[in-house]
Amino acid sequence: MESFILSYFLWFWIIIPIIVIFGTILWLWMLIDCISNEPSTGNDKVVWLLVILLLQGFGALLYFFLRRPQRRQMFGK
Repeated sequence: MESFILSYFLWFWIIIPIIVIFGTILWLWMLIDCISNEPSTGNDKVVWLLVILLLQGFGALLYFFLRRPQRRQMFGK
């Protein structure tokens, strides 16, 4: 019983906040990256900003893995 309480404490009060902090940092980083580096031609910038804002962590991961490498290859930034 004692180990269950300890593992619950460790998971809930230490690991979950760390995941939330890193997720927030990733979300802000991708939001700033999209605002500053995405080309303004067309609707791509607006669409990706909406994806990142509305889907939050999942949208930031989508942008990081799908659009960011493509943009870096096309535009070099």
